[in-house]
Amino acid sequence: MTDTLGILSSWNESLHFCHWPGITCGRRHQRVTVLDLQSSRLAGHLSPHIGNLSFLRILRLQNNSFSHTIPPEIGRLFRLERLILYNNSFGGHIPFNISRCCNLQYLRLYGNTLSGEPPTEIASLSKLQELDFGRNNFYGKIPPSFGNLSSLQVLSASGNNLHGGIPNSLGQLRSLVFFSLGENYLNGTIPPFIYNLSSIKVIYIPQNNLHGTLPPGLGHTIFPHLEIFVFHANQFTGPVPASISNASNLLLFSIAGNKFTGKVPSLARLSNLNWLDLQENNLGNNEEGGLDFVSSLLNCTNLEVLSVGVNNFGGVLPESISNLSTKLRSINFLDNQIRGNIPIGVGNLINVERLGFSANLLAGTIPSSIGKLNKLYELFLNSNELSGSVPSSLGNLTSLSTLLLQSNQLQGNIPQSLGGCRFMLYLDLSHNNLSGPIPKQVVNLLVELDLSRNKLTESIPMEVGNLQHLVFLDVSENKLSSEIPQSLGSCTSLRSLYLSGNSLQGTIPKSLSSLRGIEECDLSHNNLSGIIPNYLESFPFLQNLNLSFNDFEGAVPIQGVFKNASAVSVVGNTRLCGGIPHLRLPKCISTQAKRGLSPKLNLIISVSCGVVGLVLVLLLALLYRSRKARALKSTSGSSLGVSLLKLSYGDLLKATDGFSASNLIGAGSFGSVYKGILNQHEERNVAVKVLNLQTSRASRSFISECETLKSIRHRNLVKLLTACSSIDFQGNDFKALVYEFMVNGSLDEWLHISAEGVDRPTNLPKNLNLTQRVNIAIDVACALDYLHNCSHMPKVHCDIKPNNILLNSDMTACVGDFGLARYLRDASCPSPLHDSSSNVIKGTIGYTPPEYGMGGEVSTYGDVYSYGILLLEMLTGKRPTDDMFNGGMDLHNFVMMALPEHVREICDPLLVQIVESSSSTNPRSNRGNHAQNDQRKRVVECLTSIARVGVACSVAMPRERKDMSNVVAELSLIRDVLTGTRTPRECP
Repeated sequence: MTDTLGILSSWNESLHFCHWPGITCGRRHQRVTVLDLQSSRLAGHLSPHIGNLSFLRILRLQNNSFSHTIPPEIGRLFRLERLILYNNSFGGHIPFNISRCCNLQYLRLYGNTLSGEPPTEIASLSKLQELDFGRNNFYGKIPPSFGNLSSLQVLSASGNNLHGGIPNSLGQLRSLVFFSLGENYLNGTIPPFIYNLSSIKVIYIPQNNLHGTLPPGLGHTIFPHLEIFVFHANQFTGPVPASISNASNLLLFSIAGNKFTGKVPSLARLSNLNWLDLQENNLGNNEEGGLDFVSSLLNCTNLEVLSVGVNNFGGVLPESISNLSTKLRSINFLDNQIRGNIPIGVGNLINVERLGFSANLLAGTIPSSIGKLNKLYELFLNSNELSGSVPSSLGNLTSLSTLLLQSNQLQGNIPQSLGGCRFMLYLDLSHNNLSGPIPKQVVNLLVELDLSRNKLTESIPMEVGNLQHLVFLDVSENKLSSEIPQSLGSCTSLRSLYLSGNSLQGTIPKSLSSLRGIEECDLSHNNLSGIIPNYLESFPFLQNLNLSFNDFEGAVPIQGVFKNASAVSVVGNTRLCGGIPHLRLPKCISTQAKRGLSPKLNLIISVSCGVVGLVLVLLLALLYRSRKARALKSTSGSSLGVSLLKLSYGDLLKATDGFSASNLIGAGSFGSVYKGILNQHEERNVAVKVLNLQTSRASRSFISECETLKSIRHRNLVKLLTACSSIDFQGNDFKALVYEFMVNGSLDEWLHISAEGVDRPTNLPKNLNLTQRVNIAIDVACALDYLHNCSHMPKVHCDIKPNNILLNSDMTACVGDFGLARYLRDASCPSPLHDSSSNVIKGTIGYTPPEYGMGGEVSTYGDVYSYGILLLEMLTGKRPTDDMFNGGMDLHNFVMMALPEHVREICDPLLVQIVESSSSTNPRSNRGNHAQNDQRKRVVECLTSIARVGVACSVAMPRERKDMSNVVAELSLIRDVLTGTRTPRECP
């Protein structure tokens, strides 16, 4: 076992085992009767010798990190009464001989990775009172024989892959108190026998495919002791039984996501009710008095959640809502047919965090009393018929992150006080009658801002440039004037920009060229003029561009988005010409032709001007080159000349000998990398990454890498020298990135040199020793720590793997290939706001975290997982895609199973060979033998510690992974131990 807290440090012969922590012995025979090591941060496997504790009655190992299988020797413990193993990582099957534990009363196995069909042998445990195997990977049907467990009080199998129906035999469990089968694939109806379980307090069967109706005696004659009733996300129909009001002990009632109809009965007797969730049904039938039950909730003084959204409730919103429990945290009346006004007394609900009345028929004004709800972070009042002004008191809601007031009849100015909502991320005031200017105080931390379809005047405030995380901006259909602010170019995260239907004038600012991630842009129906900027051609993600009904002039570009006539609109600009034929614009006429000159004369003038111009250019170039050469001589040793290189396609073609296969040093998803030699000033080796623009998302990769590397600097990040975006000699688009050449290649070549047969320079070692591997691991960790925690905006690399770790001449590791890198939108949030494009990011198989494969968003946790796998690969020499990893075995589990005693056995054999040879001393000297043993012990301690770090970084749950700053600290301590500057006891 791995004992990180040292709880087992006193388990030795100096103390009688009955006095060891976690051990309880019987008084008579001094034999172990209780082994309790819960919540001790233990890991490893449970020894089969556990079966020798024949007097054991209680085994508690919950809330640890045990893995492997549950040893079948457990079946020897015939005196065992409690087997508590929940919240670990036990895998495999429940031992079939568990039936031999004939005195077993409590079997708690939830929160592991157990699989297989639930063993029918459990049914023979006649004394079993609690059976909980939820949150595992069990499949198949619920064994009907479980109905024979006559003493059973708790049956929980939620969160598995069970299918089929609920066996009728479970109706025999007359002592059942807790019944949980939620989040499976069960179907059919609930057998009538279930309703004979009169002792039941908790019935939890959500997220299945069950159907039927609820019995009329529910909560009265059927479940008189009912406390928790959760049936949401099924297919139940019919009314809510009026008898539910008699379940006076009821705490939680959730039937959301079904097809219930009719009125909700009075719930006045449910004085203990804490949670009421009726949303997403067909309740109410759009009748008057449909919300009468709300007044009956006045006696529910402990109510915290009230959710009745997405139903057919009609009638007037009751005033009594103001007098509901002050413990209410969430109120949801969304998407109904509710009329009337929002009561002023809603401000009495001082603990409300989420208030939702959107998509109803509410009228009147927004009560200023809402400004008293200091804990409110989401307010949804959109899509109603509200009028009056936006209350300035909303600026008091300092925790507010979302304010949706769109599609009402609000008027007046936008209050400047909204600037007090300093954590506001989403503000939507669109489709109202608001007027006046856009207050500069409002634009502070927004991610989405929609003020469209109002009567706003004056200009777009320059302060909009402060919204560096802004993704969506819509101020269309207003009365805004003046020019598009230059500062808008600072909103580099912007993807949707809508400025149409205003009176904006002037040209499209050059600063907007920095909006490389823009996907939709609508500038139509304004008074904009000038030429259409050519930089719009190079926007790789631009899908819709509307420039219609302005006063643009000159030639329409023909590349990028302009290639697609359905993606571009330029109608209503009478002075435009050119473009692709589908736009049906007139051809552009030269200036000379406009002056009436003949074509022949035009040609003569053009050629003459061209010759003169060429001569002048050549003379200026020679003069510039001469001065440049002198300047270079005077600044010998400076890297300025290289860092400002501007390279053409021809330069790179020459540098790589025509992109010769002999210079190919790597290939990836988006292109190939060639070694090149630049000759402009002095020979310098570079790496040229040529993008394969026929590959999906290659252009996005090019932009991502440029945007990332231009704003970050770190000794452990590959240095980008320049970029080239041009056309080749055949007229095709060409994009390339030029990096500093890393003479020692990639980490992958070094880790797998024996298998790959890569030729290395003769003066280099054949493999990496342990110190080199630790140094490389620290270098990569430092780079990720910088990206995650130290740069001005956190970044996620998204593709950490050995091929992307490059080694320079002194074996310093540098992280490269930022083609999939993503910025995180808000570094101030405890949980990062992730890039919404993450659903297209796949990374590399074996290194991609499991949450990405399930549609999870990109986060720094993903990089930590990839790093953990990388670290384990450096330790074992095995790729995560090795053929040995199949079924439930992967690199993470392979190393975790070896901890702590067998780590040396799973290490890279070449690494072990180097360790052995480097630690050898004179075998004839006692002092030498002692030193050798100390060295080996120190090395084994370090190998074990490295394995622990790798395993901790690659756990399945993202938030359980380490932060990279902690990884740097721990690996640095390991290096100190390895080099002898710190003792093993200090090693993490």
